[in-house]
Amino acid sequence: MTIKDLLSVKEFSQFTGIEQTTLRYWDDIGLFSPDVRDPNNNYRYYSPQQIIAVNFVAVLSELNIPLKTIGDMEQERTPEKIVQLIEQREKELDQEMRQLREKYSIIHTRREMINYGMKVLQGFNVVEGKRILGESPVEGADWVDLNKISVLWREEAPYILGPRNDFTEDGEFYNPFMNFCNHAAELRINLSFPIGALHDSVDSFMAMPGSPDYFFSWDPAGNRYRAAGDYLIGFSRGYYGQLGDLPERMLAYAKDHDLKLTGPVYTNYLLDEICLTDPSQYLAQLSVKVEQH
Repeated sequence: MTIKDLLSVKEFSQFTGIEQTTLRYWDDIGLFSPDVRDPNNNYRYYSPQQIIAVNFVAVLSELNIPLKTIGDMEQERTPEKIVQLIEQREKELDQEMRQLREKYSIIHTRREMINYGMKVLQGFNVVEGKRILGESPVEGADWVDLNKISVLWREEAPYILGPRNDFTEDGEFYNPFMNFCNHAAELRINLSFPIGALHDSVDSFMAMPGSPDYFFSWDPAGNRYRAAGDYLIGFSRGYYGQLGDLPERMLAYAKDHDLKLTGPVYTNYLLDEICLTDPSQYLAQLSVKVEQH
């Protein structure tokens, strides 16, 4: 076979779809080399048969199997060995996809919460407790903003509950929260999801608004659920556990509107250290399910 019957690096690259730089690198490390090196100019030339031969390296490389592993197996490959190799890679890809799905879920959950927090600061219209488009009051719609107490419809939302908090030692917010973080791994809690706080009841909340009975993660894969329904909603700005007079205002609103507060009280921070540098500007939302008396 003469040089004219062979393929240059450029031609071989065009036939196989493999970059010329990749072909040169594979040759340099001894993984896949051309049939001929011209002694006069050191140019690489490939035989037409190598278009098929290179497929072994190309396919396994596309699967991100280490080049050393590919090189070690090149001369001794069998169907059994290839199946074992790609089964292992399949398990690795399964794990990578699970991690990617979780990262996507964190991004989606964070984005939704931050967007909602920004809407609260702008104010928004609601009809029958559900937000509609519009950044200025609309006739026939209720207006919700940072200073308003409102009754809004909330969809069912999953979460993962942490261990019960113990504020008996010093009453500080920090220690129970660190206990929650320390138990996160065993409870399969990813701390990158937004973290909320939960009081078992309105009585527990009114007694110690800044000392929740539990912390929890707003993880869409959670096994507990905030029930769908109408919720009494209020907002406040400040550091974790600093809710100002919001609890009293919400209780007064419920009394004035003949509302029965039922079930847990949820506190979640729509805007926190992820998007703000000033803790005094964190934006909290309190919510508790309501029924008409």
